[in-house]
Amino acid sequence: MADADAGAAPDQVPGVPHPRENPHLFGHKEAERAFLDGWRAGRLHHAWLIGGPEGIGKATLAYRMARFLLASGDDRATEDRGLAIPAQHPAFRQVAAQSHPDLAVVRRGPRRDGKGYSAEISVADVRRGLALFASGAGGGGYRICIVDSADDLNQSSANALLKLVEEPPARSLFLIVSHAPQRVLPTIRSRCRRLPLRPLDAASLQAALRSLGSSWTELDAERIGRAVALGEGSVRRAIHMLDEDATAVIDEVSALLAALPRVDGKRVFALAESLSRRGAEDAFALALDTLVRWASEQLEAGAAAGPARLAPLVEVCEKVARAAAEVDTYNLDRRPLVLSMFADLAEAVRGTAEPQQPFA
Repeated sequence: MADADAGAAPDQVPGVPHPRENPHLFGHKEAERAFLDGWRAGRLHHAWLIGGPEGIGKATLAYRMARFLLASGDDRATEDRGLAIPAQHPAFRQVAAQSHPDLAVVRRGPRRDGKGYSAEISVADVRRGLALFASGAGGGGYRICIVDSADDLNQSSANALLKLVEEPPARSLFLIVSHAPQRVLPTIRSRCRRLPLRPLDAASLQAALRSLGSSWTELDAERIGRAVALGEGSVRRAIHMLDEDATAVIDEVSALLAALPRVDGKRVFALAESLSRRGAEDAFALALDTLVRWASEQLEAGAAAGPARLAPLVEVCEKVARAAAEVDTYNLDRRPLVLSMFADLAEAVRGTAEPQQPFA
């Protein structure tokens, strides 16, 4: 299996099986059926754009589709088992071991300094993956490329991918994962069959968490229930919600936001200190995510007030998003951003408040 770095898994959640190793898929039956219908009819589209929020099973579905096709080929007489392939099947084992000769994976590669992974999928990453289609591999069967995820492509690497998606080799399949498919290069989108996935319902999300292994099945029902409630249909987010430190960040940020326009300076400063520490990148991202969700609720609740009244809150959120991007890009201190964020939000909330009626 061709890969930018066969041992790397830049987006894998620690302690959780990678999608290539996961035999389970919860929800998304309609998506499975759409793929199967095309395969059974002999009209399988050559490129699929699998879209939806992060952590709902898009990559898991992509690997499931790839395994099925690599195992079944053109044998449409196989039993109607959906896309499931037994874990003992050679195709399953090869995909899990990243050794299948007819599967390429395009994703972010490691940084040159060896510290973590690059922020984007480079042209070189794409070309390494797409070399599969220039080789003699395939043996008459399908050759498959999984792009995980298209959101990480830059303009140059997206154009490199587009060349093959536009003029696909015979018996090729492109499975393109995206958390924001509307942002994928329009010329790529136009050549793909879109497969939108929805967030998981509570029962499917709970089943997905319980399927991850003994360390997950042993968790008490109350803790799992809260993670499911906060997970918003995403397995990845629900897993983060099982971390007591993560829920503490959400609770603290939510409490500070609920108190606006009053600002507790000591608590905000303590939060800024904790989010600025080394290794607090996930907590910082969770704090920003909590802010975005709170702002969305405020905008929805105040929709009747009109855009002029809500503009200050929108402007602050856009300012925070720009500042957060700069902090991430240039590895800046996060404390000033957190401190100014609450000061600006307090002013914005005052601006969105109902005007007081003058005394008669």
